[in-house]
This record gives sequence, C-alpha cells and structure tokens, in this order.
Amino acid sequence: MTLLSRYDALLLDLDGTVYRGHAAVPGAPEAVAAARAAGLAIRFVTNNASRSPQEVADHLTEIGFAPALDEVSTSAQAAASMLADLVPAGSTVLVLGTEALVEQVRQRGLVPTRTADGAVAVIQGLSQDTGWRELAEACVAVRAGAVWVACNVDLTLPTERGLLPGSGSLVRALMAATDAEPLVAGKPAVPLLEQAAKSAGAQRPLVVGDRLDTDIAGACNAGMDSLLVLTGVSTREEAMALPEEQRPTHIADDLSVLSATVNG
Repeated sequence: MTLLSRYDALLLDLDGTVYRGHAAVPGAPEAVAAARAAGLAIRFVTNNASRSPQEVADHLTEIGFAPALDEVSTSAQAAASMLADLVPAGSTVLVLGTEALVEQVRQRGLVPTRTADGAVAVIQGLSQDTGWRELAEACVAVRAGAVWVACNVDLTLPTERGLLPGSGSLVRALMAATDAEPLVAGKPAVPLLEQAAKSAGAQRPLVVGDRLDTDIAGACNAGMDSLLVLTGVSTREEAMALPEEQRPTHIADDLSVLSATVNG
C-alpha cells in the first residue's frame, strides 16, 4: 500500500513543497505526475494573494508541473468567495491588494473600489504598493461597519533579501487602527483548504506542506490528514515537539514518499 492509495486528492502547498524560489524541488514534478496517474485530483494551494491563478499556473508550467488552471487554488479566490457569501451581489468592495485580487472580486459579481465611499466590505491581500493612504481608506470603511476579509495573515514574506513584511503585518496595522479583526481565508484558517477540497470533489484529501504554522495547522483545523515534507521551513523535531493533536499525520523528507510502500 502507498500513501497515494489512501487518498483521493492532494492539496499541495507551493514554496518549500513543490518548488523553492524559481526551481522545482528535486523529484516533485515526477511525484505529482505519479499522483495524477494514480487518479488523484491535484490542487496547488497557496496563501499568495498577489498573483492571479493564471500567473501561478504559468510559473508551475515553467518548472515542470503543467497544471490545469482549475488546479490552482489561491487565498484571493477563497477570500472573494467568502465575501460573495456575506454581501449581496453588486455590493461595492474596497480592495487592498493587487489587480489580481480586484479581478477575483469582479468575477464574483461584486464591484471593486479603492476608496471607502459606499464600500460595504473590505478585502485585504498583499500588494507592495499598499501605503498609508490605502490603509486609511480601509480604516474608514471598517470603522463604518464594513465586512472585512483578509486573504491571509502571514506576518512575513520570504524573498531573496530575507524575510520582509507580509500581508499579516499590514492586517495587524489595520487591526490596531480599527479595534476589529478580519475573517481569514488562507491557511491556517479553513476556507481555502475547504474550497480546494470541494473543487476537487475530494472525500479523502491529503494536505501537503512544509510549514507547521500554516499548512499543518490548517489541515488540523479542517479535520484533514496532512504530510509534512522537510524540503522547506519546519523540521521533524519541531513537529514531534507539538501536542499529538497538532502534529502532521505523516512526515517525510520529500514528495517521493507518496509512491513509496507504507505499512498499515
């Protein structure tokens, strides 16, 4: 029996799991191809809300994965879907984020704006262009009672220059200014993983990632099995130091374990 035989879908994290920077993790494209060949649904699940699904798919194609567009699940998609369930169609939504996030809002029948005037909701993702003026508009809207959804609350963003402020750092700034807390779409919150599993038609999904605080915690929160791969941030020792209910279901050096014979 292999791990692949136990599940009907893989919900795969990206950076640190299937690629590092601009290169695929060795063996990862082959492992994903083997899962597809075994009949598993594949979803590439990312907290990144800055890039469109097409941009994510294009990058994955360049490094050997060749995903279909509907195999990409982003926190921007999950957050926009959350908003569409919370406010009426045609509602005006203040967007803090890139044009990719604007497009996700528009695709769900909502009207994106960059000012607080008339906004009944705020959706927040990471954009390197977000400054005081943008945060001030969001502050006005949230203080006036707008529904607030954050794509993710990752405090830092890994870059070639080291860790830089992530979306969660700007979310915290707005929290401090409004005394409010947003609803959250991305890992470790459950909406992104639940929507990815639903889109895959999965009954027995396996969440695969390299971070205990987002990927594995998200799987635990969603009641899904998980695989921690040691190709990114977290270590086996860190995983085993957690309370049992917070540990990953499986731990492996890399994605090659998916096709390996396992006991049980």
